[in-house]
Amino acid sequence: MKLYYYFGIAVSVIILDLLTKGFAERYLSDKVIEVIPGFFNLVLVWNDGAAFGILADAPEVIRRLILVGSSTIAAIITTVYVLKKHNILTMLEIISLSLICGGAVGNLYDRLILGSVRDFLDFYISNHHWPAFNIADASISIGIALFLFMELFYKKKSKV
Repeated sequence: MKLYYYFGIAVSVIILDLLTKGFAERYLSDKVIEVIPGFFNLVLVWNDGAAFGILADAPEVIRRLILVGSSTIAAIITTVYVLKKHNILTMLEIISLSLICGGAVGNLYDRLILGSVRDFLDFYISNHHWPAFNIADASISIGIALFLFMELFYKKKSKV
C-alpha cells in the first residue's frame, strides 16, 4: 500500500509541476502578475543553473552533466530506497521521499527537453527577492526538510 502512495504522490507532483510551468510559460512570458502587493508575484524566469542560480555561469556541458545527473540520481535513489525499505518506512518518510522524487523528475524534464528550468513563484519583501522557484523546487525542499526532521528528531525519540 505504501508503494501506491509513493508513486501516486510522485506522479502527482510531476503532473502539477509540469502543468503549472506550462501555464507560466504560456501566460507569463511577457508580464508579471502581482498576486500580493509587496510580497508575491507570478513571473516567468528561465533558470539555467541549480537552486539560487548555482552553476548558471558554468560551461554548458558541465552544468548539464551535473544538473541532469543529480536529478536522475535523486529520483533513482529515492525510488530504490522506497522499494527496498517500504515495509519499515513511516508514511511521513514515504511522503517525503515521493516529494523529492517527483520534484527531481519535474525539473529533470525541463533540463532535458527545454535546456533550462521554468521558475515562476516570486516571493519578496520590498526590493529583497527570494530567488524564483517552482512546484518541483518546493516539493524537493519540503521533502528534504520532512525527511531530515524524521531522521533527526522523530526516530531518535522513538528509539529512547
